[in-house]
Amino acid sequence: SDTGARNPTGTIPKKILFYVPLLWTIFQLWYASPLPFIFNIFVLNDTEARAIHLAFAVFLSYTAYPTFKSSPRDYIPVQDWIVGLVGALCAAYLFIAYEGLAERPGDPTQLDLIVAVVGLILLLEATRRALGPPLMVVAGVFIIYTFFGPYMPSVIAHKGASLSKGMSHYWLGTEGVFGVALGVSTGMVFMFVLFGALLESAGAGNYFIRVAFAGLGHMKGGPAKAAVVSSGLTGLVSGSSIANVVTTGTFTIPLMKKVGFSPEKAGAVEVACSTNGQLMPPVMGAAAFLMVEYVGITYIEVIKHAFLPAIISYIALVYIVHLEACKLNLKRMEKLVTTKTLSQKLLSAVLSFLFVVILAGVTYYGLGWIKTVAGDATIYVVCILLAVSYLFLLHYACKVPELEDSTEIKELPPLGPTAQAGYYFLLPIVVLMWCLVVERLSPALSAFWATVLLIFIVITQRPLKGIFRKMKGDDFTFMHGFKDLINGMVSGARNMIGIGVATSAAGIVVGTVTLTGIGLVMTEFVEFISGGNLMLILLFTAIISLILGMGLPTTANYIVVSTLMAPVIVDLGAQNGLIVPLIAVHLFVFYFGILADDTPPVGLAAFAAAGISGGDPIRTGIQGFTYDIRTAVLPFMFIFNTQLLIIGVANWVQLIIVIVAAVIAMLAFAAGTQGYFITKSRIWETVALLL
Repeated sequence: SDTGARNPTGTIPKKILFYVPLLWTIFQLWYASPLPFIFNIFVLNDTEARAIHLAFAVFLSYTAYPTFKSSPRDYIPVQDWIVGLVGALCAAYLFIAYEGLAERPGDPTQLDLIVAVVGLILLLEATRRALGPPLMVVAGVFIIYTFFGPYMPSVIAHKGASLSKGMSHYWLGTEGVFGVALGVSTGMVFMFVLFGALLESAGAGNYFIRVAFAGLGHMKGGPAKAAVVSSGLTGLVSGSSIANVVTTGTFTIPLMKKVGFSPEKAGAVEVACSTNGQLMPPVMGAAAFLMVEYVGITYIEVIKHAFLPAIISYIALVYIVHLEACKLNLKRMEKLVTTKTLSQKLLSAVLSFLFVVILAGVTYYGLGWIKTVAGDATIYVVCILLAVSYLFLLHYACKVPELEDSTEIKELPPLGPTAQAGYYFLLPIVVLMWCLVVERLSPALSAFWATVLLIFIVITQRPLKGIFRKMKGDDFTFMHGFKDLINGMVSGARNMIGIGVATSAAGIVVGTVTLTGIGLVMTEFVEFISGGNLMLILLFTAIISLILGMGLPTTANYIVVSTLMAPVIVDLGAQNGLIVPLIAVHLFVFYFGILADDTPPVGLAAFAAAGISGGDPIRTGIQGFTYDIRTAVLPFMFIFNTQLLIIGVANWVQLIIVIVAAVIAMLAFAAGTQGYFITKSRIWETVALLL
């Protein structure tokens, strides 16, 4: 509903929009699990799975989204059912006719061509419905370029492609629509989006937000700082800046207004935090998984490189919010509990830090040690340990009152009891990290095992709480837990419609590049414009990313720009004697794609925030962008200083120096751009800070 989808009143449409996403989630869980190989039933290869994945996404694009904004939203017209089914059949054609297509590569029959043409047209329309016209227009332009190559200006002309060659490339093979991007959406992204949706339905979203408030609400401009942290935590599991604004913004924005922020500034803070939520590993708005495929490094490496810039960016954002609060001389939210002495505060800070360190140590070394001792029996030992930890933490949570819904925050909750009420939500995250770091499983399989534990928690937490609290009623039954699970599974699949369609449409652009060789043309063109100057090329790339990103979802924008520009930057860097690692270029493109979400005139996140704050969307976007200038400077820094990506860092001492220097630099830059340090800065002080 946040993205303008239908909400039909009829029983049958309602059921179809409920059971089809549920079926999609069950299919994805089956595909990600080891079960097909254990039972040797319905074992699918990558291409078949991609075809089924896209069939679900296309069908739901037509049934869930109206044709135009003025079209009816309370029922689904007959033509949408028909077109949705035809689109789904065309998408599933690679699964249905798999053997036949494999026997005649590059020699399509008439039926193959009809299916491919119809499928491509319906995919473009599905993209327009789910994501608006921009991505459809970009993909359409690239298709036209493929078939009308000979008639193009001589700079970008090529010999063109026949219908048979073009359709084989775009639809009947794995170079175009069914390429790497859709593969990543099918294999990895779905599992992580589902993981996030299940965490939300288990109540973890509410828990993260309340903990952020309890910890930071009493500071100057506390609600704004809490908005930053809760958006960061939500960003860990959410792949979309707009979803992040809508989730955390519904109550952070009113609270920021309550302590004295203007509607525009309250909205802008939320926009800045939410767009930055996509920079946070492990999910990074699905781009982390695409980088694994495109850069050719492991998922752990991607997280390692992306971690420091994201953290620096967040620290600076908390500081910017602090400076804003100082400028406006805002009041604090009152604490309910008595204040602690300095020694008590220090002790609790040290203990909190030690708790995190010990948890990380136990996960890595403790569980790793079990593996050495128990060998093949490790899985059973770990399951028993997890069950005991879960029961202990749940029992511990039941000693404090149940958390209220976040929208009800009227006064500051105390930190200790608030945190205590949900420590067990961290267990699936521990499992995820253990599978990734210790077991070195694939991201999809890691997410699968973490999701299995999360499913168990969603189903059992209510009845167990009923037992521990000695309470009865509908809220404390397995049935209620099962309902939460089904709702989480349905909303996970619904959140995937846009990503599924976006990655397949972006595949058209990638297909065009491989079919026509426009990549080489782009290299020459950009070299010509920039005169071989690397700084100019980076600026040029940043502007392209921002312009494209205004209308494209971050994932699609990242695929398009990295396909066209990443090789160019690496080549020209080498010509200028600068070795630019490929991951640095990909992160550069990704950062600017994200910044487009709060760049006027189209900044979608800014419109979502303005809808909640009642402020002006354009002014909210401009204000949000001024908060995000530091994020725009960061990519230029790590292209020239790859130590920020922890590349070429020899030892711990050097790492600490890099982190401390980068944080100080970021804070000085933030103070410079805000024109406020300890007090309002004079011009020469601002210049000094920036220098």
